[in-house]
Amino acid sequence: MRVGRVLLGLAAVVVLGGGAFLALAWRPAIDPVEPPDRASFDPARMTKGAELAAVGDCGRCHTVEGGAAYAGGYPLATPFGTIYATNITPDPETGIGRWSEAAFRRAMREGVDREGRHLYPAFPYDHFAKASDEDLTAVYAFLMTRDPVRATAPPNELPFPYNVRLLLAGWNLLFLDKAPFRPDPGQDAARNRGAYLAESLGHCGACHTPRNKLGAEEKDRPYAGGEAEGWHAPALDASSPAPVRWTEADLFAYLRTGFSERHGLAAGPMGPVARNLAAVPEADVRAIAGYVASLAGPPAPDQDRRAEVTVASAEQRALPFPGTAASEGDDPGAAVFASACATCHHAGAGPPFVRPVPLALSSVVTGPDPRNLVRIILDGIRPPEGEAGPMMPGFAGALTDQQVTALVAYVRSHFASAAAWEGAADRVREIRQEGRPA
Repeated sequence: MRVGRVLLGLAAVVVLGGGAFLALAWRPAIDPVEPPDRASFDPARMTKGAELAAVGDCGRCHTVEGGAAYAGGYPLATPFGTIYATNITPDPETGIGRWSEAAFRRAMREGVDREGRHLYPAFPYDHFAKASDEDLTAVYAFLMTRDPVRATAPPNELPFPYNVRLLLAGWNLLFLDKAPFRPDPGQDAARNRGAYLAESLGHCGACHTPRNKLGAEEKDRPYAGGEAEGWHAPALDASSPAPVRWTEADLFAYLRTGFSERHGLAAGPMGPVARNLAAVPEADVRAIAGYVASLAGPPAPDQDRRAEVTVASAEQRALPFPGTAASEGDDPGAAVFASACATCHHAGAGPPFVRPVPLALSSVVTGPDPRNLVRIILDGIRPPEGEAGPMMPGFAGALTDQQVTALVAYVRSHFASAAAWEGAADRVREIRQEGRPA
């Protein structure tokens, strides 16, 4: 009898708890609206929305390669499975054409779509929640005046229980902070503007902050380094692996043009970010650069001298330019470097106007993870089709996994004052496998 009462009590607790959770998780649908007419939107607001959408990199995630802008379908690989970005054009059937502004704001701030479904936090609504009403109105105006495209994204590829959207209500309860951005009274207007853009629509921390096992940012380690689309997103705080501190001027050049003379080229997911920011008002990009630069603290007074010493020391350790009397010894990585890389990446190589930033100053070489260097070696760097820009050939078809691993080890040991990477061979194999047909 006593055991029966205990079991009955436990069952009641489970039922009541489940009911309370369902009540918390359930969100009502918001009534559809007739797609608003383009002429109903203020042109100045649409322009502002375009700039803010560029800050948020919206087109990057909501446009599949070769597809129509904002029509969705882009696959985003996460530790929990693949999530496909949705259609955010104003198509009334497959896009957001029947979304009111209230429905749009709820999605942006609470991660719940018009029909009441919880959205996955791969869509960074935990950052967008900090955006102002005015800015969300502008983004809504921009998106609702794009060309409507009828396109349905593929279904997400998530195993149980990650495919149960109701569980996201628990995630939100644990990790979603819907408080608006609060300016720091100790900072000037430009620094607060940069912080607002970076923390809200820019969602910089979504990539550059580590995440816990449930996929939430570790709030006690902001900007301590994370990952994005299979790339390592380096730390932007005082633990930054950059051999010399990023200055505000360095960051502005990098964010605006995709290139910094002392740090290198924006590769991987940062390439599209820089191309988007080229269309954003200069004052806003400078504000973001100032805020991000402040995260690591002020640069050393003798930073320029340190950069020169760092490069000179690395050049002395590295193999001299091919054709000299220096021997490559028994290091297989040195032989690969001499034949594939030294023409551009070593002292005395090539004309100055084509020589890239010294490897010793690149976070790709000095960072804690080899994956970015591996990806660049295998895939190269190239500007978008039809555009001019720096490029480097990929060597996936010319070098074996063993040669790439040896080259990675050589570059690390000769151009970085840091310990050898562990697991580089595994990284090469994993990344090579990504590019092979299934």
